[in-house]
Amino acid sequence: MSAVAVTGLGVVAPHGDDHGRLFAALVRGDSALEPVFPELPKAAVAARVAFDESRWFTKLQLAGVDRVSQLAVAAADLAMRDAGAIGELDPERLGVFAGCGMGGAAALEAAYRGGGRVPPLTIPAFMPSAPASHVAMRQRVQGPVLTYSVACASSSVAIAEAAKAVQRGDVDLAIAGGSEALVVPGVVLAWQAMQTLAGVRAGEEATAIRPFASDRSGFALGEGAAFLVLESAERARRRGARVYAELAGWGLSCDATHLTKPDAAGQARALRQALRQAGLQPRDIGYCNAHGTATRIGDVVERDALAEVWGGDLDRLRVSATKALHGHLLGAAGALEAVVTVLALQRRELPPSMHCETIDPACSLNLVTPGNSAAPELQAAISNSFAFGGTNSVLLFSRA
Repeated sequence: MSAVAVTGLGVVAPHGDDHGRLFAALVRGDSALEPVFPELPKAAVAARVAFDESRWFTKLQLAGVDRVSQLAVAAADLAMRDAGAIGELDPERLGVFAGCGMGGAAALEAAYRGGGRVPPLTIPAFMPSAPASHVAMRQRVQGPVLTYSVACASSSVAIAEAAKAVQRGDVDLAIAGGSEALVVPGVVLAWQAMQTLAGVRAGEEATAIRPFASDRSGFALGEGAAFLVLESAERARRRGARVYAELAGWGLSCDATHLTKPDAAGQARALRQALRQAGLQPRDIGYCNAHGTATRIGDVVERDALAEVWGGDLDRLRVSATKALHGHLLGAAGALEAVVTVLALQRRELPPSMHCETIDPACSLNLVTPGNSAAPELQAAISNSFAFGGTNSVLLFSRA
């Protein structure tokens, strides 16, 4: 089967809508976390997007379009522009593969808090498949338009499924990624009730998320969207496209043990699948963009899964968790972190794992530290997405 090339990248993220500037900010260690909703009983931080919807929509077009779909339309459009002139393409040979964990939270919040008046377009605004549909309408996609709602693995799974469709020849070009916009009071309260969000001390909001640190206390929500344009390497060569990287392998597995507690054996299965498909050994992988949610249990389990697969080569694998800077985008996390991983490969530069002053001995990993970002020999990298529900998705990228 033909190799799958990444030929376009588009982001609308807490660090902006220019993927080059996003990556530079992450390498510098710039945090986008800030306090949100001071009216809530418990302090919270999140990473929000400064988004000007008028760049993408008229006022008439915005009717019934939740923020989650607005971000998706913008990021997908930026990815298609970045891919350049894609040539003559039958719209039936173009597909959208999108991840969205929870759908239009703003529309749902407005309905609940509307004092009895529910906007008539609430249902199409909050349905999780709305972002993919809006992308399809904007890009005139008449092939498969599919939504994957698999919690924190949603957009990573969507990218893997898009790659399969490209390899099988079901589509000539796929717009693959995800979107999430959950920074509303009701959702923050729900996550706080689960005791998974980080504790926040006044004046330390920007450094509240500390993956793998001994004093970590959880994650913070982020919002945004990210999409990749995928096509066969052969097609990319024919049209003279810039190829950022190749999606060489992917692994999908389910823990099948617990709805919220992760399982190292399940994660290891996904890691091995990705390596096997790419025909690579653990020692061939130079970088891992970790799921790294900074939860007490999750970080240890992810480290144990990496150790199970990498064995004696674990110290050679450089690891960072960029959620410390852009927050946890839930359904869009896998797509944003895939973009970061692709750029790390292309530039042979790694974003650091921030805010970890003392690593937890149970999370012993070769973390990328600030000021130590160079990776001149990097040839292959992975991006991990491990979700509630037990779904594990690993994307493996190699240099073009």
